[in-house]
Amino acid sequence: MATMTRPTFQPFVPATESRPEFTVRALILGAIFGILFGAVTVYVGLRAGLTVAASIPISVLSISILRAFGRASILENNIVQTTGNAGQSIASGVIFTLPALIFLGFDLESTRIFALALFGGWLGVLFMIPLRRQLIVEEHGTLPYPEGTACADVLMAGERGGSFASRVFLGLGLGGLYTLFQNENLFRLFPSTPNFSPDLGQQHLLRGGAIRADVTAEYLGVGYIIGMRVAAVMLAGGVFSWLVLMPAIYFFGSHLATPLYPGTVPIHDMSPSQLWSTYVRPMGAGAVAASGLITLLRTAPTILAALSEGLKSIGKNKGETRNTSAEVPRTEHDLPWSVVIGGSVLLVALLWVFLVFKPVPGAQVTVGANFAASLLVVLFGFLFVTVSARIVGIVGSSASPVSGMTIATLMATAAIFLVKGWTAPAFGALAITIGGIVCIAASNAGDTAQDLKTGYLIGATPWKQQLAIMIGVIISVFSIGTTLNLMNKGLESFQLLPQPIAVSLSALPDGVQNQGNFTRDRISLTDTSSSSSARSELGNTRSYILLNSIGSNTLADGKYLYNPATSQIEVQWIQGIGSEKAAAPQGRLMATVINGILSRRLPWSLVLLGVALVIMVELLGIRSLTLAVGAYLSIGTTLAIFAGGVMRWLVDRAAQKQFEKEAEREHQESLDLWHRDRDAWLASHPDFDPTNPAHVDSATGLPNNITLRSPEVESEISSGSLYASGLIAAGGLVGLMGVAIKAVEGISEQRGGHWQFVRFSEHNPLHHDLVSVLMFAMLAFSLYYFARKPLDESKKV
Repeated sequence: MATMTRPTFQPFVPATESRPEFTVRALILGAIFGILFGAVTVYVGLRAGLTVAASIPISVLSISILRAFGRASILENNIVQTTGNAGQSIASGVIFTLPALIFLGFDLESTRIFALALFGGWLGVLFMIPLRRQLIVEEHGTLPYPEGTACADVLMAGERGGSFASRVFLGLGLGGLYTLFQNENLFRLFPSTPNFSPDLGQQHLLRGGAIRADVTAEYLGVGYIIGMRVAAVMLAGGVFSWLVLMPAIYFFGSHLATPLYPGTVPIHDMSPSQLWSTYVRPMGAGAVAASGLITLLRTAPTILAALSEGLKSIGKNKGETRNTSAEVPRTEHDLPWSVVIGGSVLLVALLWVFLVFKPVPGAQVTVGANFAASLLVVLFGFLFVTVSARIVGIVGSSASPVSGMTIATLMATAAIFLVKGWTAPAFGALAITIGGIVCIAASNAGDTAQDLKTGYLIGATPWKQQLAIMIGVIISVFSIGTTLNLMNKGLESFQLLPQPIAVSLSALPDGVQNQGNFTRDRISLTDTSSSSSARSELGNTRSYILLNSIGSNTLADGKYLYNPATSQIEVQWIQGIGSEKAAAPQGRLMATVINGILSRRLPWSLVLLGVALVIMVELLGIRSLTLAVGAYLSIGTTLAIFAGGVMRWLVDRAAQKQFEKEAEREHQESLDLWHRDRDAWLASHPDFDPTNPAHVDSATGLPNNITLRSPEVESEISSGSLYASGLIAAGGLVGLMGVAIKAVEGISEQRGGHWQFVRFSEHNPLHHDLVSVLMFAMLAFSLYYFARKPLDESKKV
């Protein structure tokens, strides 16, 4: 039997060397980072529709913090980032799917979020374990795993004495200070969203549209990291929605005296935000759904190839494991197969118990059906974990088509439900439960593969990393569920309908459900007719009836308060998740897919317009998913992100000019040496070939600069990206603090209190859109300045 050829790779820490690794302080610090970055990912992802990798900023901060407590091992720092990164990966999977429960009319129960995130997170780890040897070790030269390799570079630089934490701390400090005064829930010194609603001339040109920007630190940082190209495509989608579609809707519909479906208010009385939520959002959801399906079809060959290779590697590695002697090197020691198989069986049992004893209200099915659903989760989870773990090795975690895999799961699940006749909205929530676990498992498997690649490069112990990820999953799910509910509560609003709608409780319109009496004593009403944030109070609201509309032809989707005394729907309850401040495009996509298959009561005319837009864009040769997300999001989000992309372009352009200047200087010095001492020049250029036209200028006969350096490309560990990471973390954490304060104010109000956070008055001299723009420009300049300042000139910490 031929012996297997092992790659001649030597990790940074040899397998024969033992260093502190799985320590208590590393786990504690990693757990803290998991909680923080999990919450930040939820906050930024729901608002921007994008997530960014957390492993590099966690590694940078870990090196600095552990160094302050004494000498830290590179393996300890790796455990910190491995544990902490679990929070970001779980949060990514959660926000892509579980907000769909809100759009389907259900509440976000903390126990459900916790259970689904835990099951999905652990499945992702367990199913990745048998793939590690083939994907990480055997295909080391084939699958680069870009984020994992970059993170290893950071850890090795820190071990050699380098530190980049000063840039992250600068971003945290300046971004946090800026957010304190910018955020509308905190000091609110200047407007958080400068806005211009054009209404030009007698023909009311561009009325219905708006130009606005949520001038937040996190959007600026996200735009810098994703770059000019992606940010510009997203803004193009926003411009199309807010400056083409919405003015067109107003132009053609402003003469209508009655509301146009799915709206409940005449178009001429709608604000830009109402036009966006009523008409543009369904189009955007159709565009995102269509582009997601196209992406899935485009990547189908890659997915099938990855699945085939993954299945082969599992069988191969299982056989190897059985034939391996007891002497396993430290760097090849995974958690045993008994843990993988036993853990998977245990998760199936726990999921079955959860579905039986904690079913979705209205979707109670038989014990056997719940067991089949549990097996369905494991089947799809296994397939897409295998796919995700391989694909991220090629394209990276950010470009992995996890949403496409989730759509495939939802479509297959919904098709089964349709055949069974399970078409009630509650079964849509059950489908989201299945798809959510699969999405979380695939997302965590991709990041787990990146972490294991980092560990392989630096010489970590695999089973310790795998255990650290599972611990990180347990810790981070608490903050993720809390953050979801906090944002849904803290960003909610109640708005009086401009025209109350008369309905009969005994004959509710199709798609409208009576959910019983409202459970709060009083609520604050937000006045949307004014640019200010004026609020009034409505008492005795326990007498109101809560109505939920899904797919109705007479009432837009959402929750409403019905007044029995007047027999009218008077108030709309706008949930925080799904609002303009937290649009959650991926969650809306999942709800659209489920609703379209099960209820078939979507506003299809608007959805199909979005589909047609995507087809047009694809025919132009442009990848449509980014543009579709931009069309769905508020232009306030995409314009602020674009500002970050512009900063990245300016930095790259300045760096290119500096490189060209230095290259010209080096070339001139080379020519001077050629004329002064040709022998010395030839000795310093051993590759020079006078017969090669690429080495000699044919016009002058002088040598070209054959040793010309390649221009430096902005990397994930550059000065700018680290500062941008600090801005994202600061904006997310301080912004979450503002949401929490607003939620506390609401609780105080419900209990009859009047506690309010001390904020600047809207009449203070700095509360002006121009001030807001100038302050954001100053923050953007700080990003440009520190991105241009080399890391080796920064202060070591």
